[in-house]
Amino acid sequence: MTTSEFKQMSKLLINGEETEVSFRMSDILLDVLRNKLGLTGAKPGCLNGDCGACTVIIDGIAQKSCLTLAVECIAKEIETIEGLDAPIQGAFVDNFAFQCGYCTPGFIMNCHSLLKSRKNPSDDEITKCLESNICRCTGYMEIERAVKSVISFRNDH
Repeated sequence: MTTSEFKQMSKLLINGEETEVSFRMSDILLDVLRNKLGLTGAKPGCLNGDCGACTVIIDGIAQKSCLTLAVECIAKEIETIEGLDAPIQGAFVDNFAFQCGYCTPGFIMNCHSLLKSRKNPSDDEITKCLESNICRCTGYMEIERAVKSVISFRNDH
């Protein structure tokens, strides 16, 4: 049995809860979240880090779970769309920033990470944030408007 075939029980901190799960050293986080833990918000898309459908937040930073080994996440805090309760979610609804919804969780996680790290991101920072996700249905104007509505609300209150 090679190292990549050996399964081990590990504890992952997901959405504020410590979860025990068995995985191989070679398992990607996306597969562990979806197939072992039933957290299906992060979506498989390109599986090479281009589309962003699998975006989760690891230790406060938006990351592609298809490019992250689960073993790398031991002792780190993982946030998924299932555990998120943030203004950006309502802003997506209010601004019609989704159609089919496949890319939406990844966009929300990426935008949430931006809004947590920057109180008032510039237009260029918002554009750069959105570049790491691909949407084939809605386009980016509505998503950008959703992010700006959260910023505007924060600045008004």
